[in-house]
Amino acid sequence: MVKNMILIFAVDNNWNIGYDGDLLYKISEDLKRFRKLTEGNIVIMGRRTFEALPNRKSLSNRINIVLTRDKDYEADESIVINSLDSLSTLLEKLQSSSNKKMEVFVIGGGNIARQLIEYCNRAYITKVFKTFPADTLIPNLDLDLNWKVVNESEVFSQGDLLYKYVDYVKLS
Repeated sequence: MVKNMILIFAVDNNWNIGYDGDLLYKISEDLKRFRKLTEGNIVIMGRRTFEALPNRKSLSNRINIVLTRDKDYEADESIVINSLDSLSTLLEKLQSSSNKKMEVFVIGGGNIARQLIEYCNRAYITKVFKTFPADTLIPNLDLDLNWKVVNESEVFSQGDLLYKYVDYVKLS
């Protein structure tokens, strides 16, 4: 499996990322940052994350991969795969056939993040200083000794939401 994937998530105080199939909040500057970082690259998501995208359409200017156990699942303008072995083979093929080094971003949801975190060596986390009702979370990198903060932004605000960008690298 490719070992240099990147987690990219927005989390609340408890590292929650979603509720009822949607994001907990939408911060326009964070969405712009997400787009800037992921465009021209590969994004991996689960079925529920794909279904939460606007109009259930793939993210433009990116190779979209949907990882699901449903062998009959179809996702418009995306590559659907059903196993980590298939994902590994596909990523190696995509990266060897591209004349540009594409980065691989894990974008959701919580189950996919937990399955792929061992293959990630960086993380771009937007921390929102608030707690929301949620049913989906990712592992808290601040509690994992294998992860180290390498960059933190100043604190920004959108309405009553305060947030900052925190970049991590995996040690080892």
